[in-house]
Amino acid sequence: MEKVEPTLEVFYEEKKRVKNPWGPDLQKCAKLNAIEMLTNRINFSGALLTAGVLTAGLISFRQGNSQLGQKLMRARVVAQGGTVALMVGSAYYYGENPWKKSS
Repeated sequence: MEKVEPTLEVFYEEKKRVKNPWGPDLQKCAKLNAIEMLTNRINFSGALLTAGVLTAGLISFRQGNSQLGQKLMRARVVAQGGTVALMVGSAYYYGENPWKKSS
């Protein structure tokens, strides 16, 4: 008797569609106002800035320029701290309070 290997399509059909509890609410995302959109872009830009400074610092270390690498690593810490502060602040400002009783 010949053994038949299942294809990937069989697995996709069997997989249940489950709502992601951690994913964004699409209706809420569609109603973002200008301030929320700006905050999201600033948070994303801060993350890109952090990654860019980190990359430049690692490259300078690899090339042997340790003084520039140290300055860039310090700049990365500042950029990363600012990005985290913006993310926490925006989450606090726009987030829902789970302890608040709904009326």
